[in-house]
Amino acid sequence: MFGVHGCSMRPSFVAGVAGVLVAASTYGQYASGARGWLLAMEIVLGVAGAAATPLLARRPVGTALGLAALAAVSPTVTPTATIGTLHVASFGPLPVAAGVTAAGVGAHAVRGLWLPVPGLPYGWWLVLVVACHAALLAAGALGQTRRALIASLCERAERAEAEQGRRVAEARAAERAALAREMHDVLAHRLSLLATYAGALEYRPDHPPERLATAAGVVRAGVHQALDELRQVITLLDDDPAGTDRPPPELADLPELVEESRASGTEIDLRDTRPAPAEVPGPTARTAYRVLQEALTNARKHAPGQPVRIALDGAPGTGLLIAVCNPLPDAPAEPVVPGAGRGLVGLTERVRLAGGRLDHPVTAAEFRLSASLPWPA
Repeated sequence: MFGVHGCSMRPSFVAGVAGVLVAASTYGQYASGARGWLLAMEIVLGVAGAAATPLLARRPVGTALGLAALAAVSPTVTPTATIGTLHVASFGPLPVAAGVTAAGVGAHAVRGLWLPVPGLPYGWWLVLVVACHAALLAAGALGQTRRALIASLCERAERAEAEQGRRVAEARAAERAALAREMHDVLAHRLSLLATYAGALEYRPDHPPERLATAAGVVRAGVHQALDELRQVITLLDDDPAGTDRPPPELADLPELVEESRASGTEIDLRDTRPAPAEVPGPTARTAYRVLQEALTNARKHAPGQPVRIALDGAPGTGLLIAVCNPLPDAPAEPVVPGAGRGLVGLTERVRLAGGRLDHPVTAAEFRLSASLPWPA
């Protein structure tokens, strides 16, 4: 009935307080002239009431009603009856607490009839009894409401903390996914270039020594670049932004990207009809660079030797448009670098998070990739 709070008051502490109050009440009765058997009865009933207070933890309603009944015949039980009423009001349902309070009022009203207080009219006695018991009921209900409010606030705080933990976990997962896409974009592009040059060294050993040396130098430089870019991604995973001294590539770095692909033997036709290429904002420029990087990597892996056409268009306020297409080989080519097939999946998600859209249809003759990205005015 009283939930988990029914035993909040320590029985030993309650008994000690009750003993002190009973002793004070007994002395008051002695000072008022009680002697003989009347004083002995007051002492016995007061001690019995104090001894019964620990039972409030197990049987609060029954114990409180019993103390109220004893208070009807003995003033020394009034302190313990008051404790019982306050306990029920503090931890019990309001209707039950109101019933126990009414019983206490009735008991003291009865005692005022046969054992009146000298110098105090019975009417005023009733007023005092009702006022005191009403204050006990109000104090108990107020305390109960306060505890319920604190419990509710604690529950909300725990819920908010759990929600915050969930949001942090989701943010970490999103960041890990972004870093995984970044690692794929960087390494897939760089390793596909290396594989192209290494294949030339393997299958064309009849090249002049100068060309072989040039290709070997490109492979060595590409390995260093791949290691450097991989080191930057690992630095991000280690949460050490101070170690990243190279800004992420943007659309302004497209000429270098195109020259790298041309140097590997890919024929690229680039048409940039934008009115102001340098004005593309940073997030859009970075996403656009990754779109073109992935497109060139896929063309080099799945359609080696085929020409690639790139078209850039758009303006502030209308958006940035990217179109890449390349003919399909006569027979499916074995990828120079095996992949997991998740490049376009991650790229689609990257473009979606940037507020754009990516399509990559495959026709009978060519592969097309088109992307639209926001370009604020």
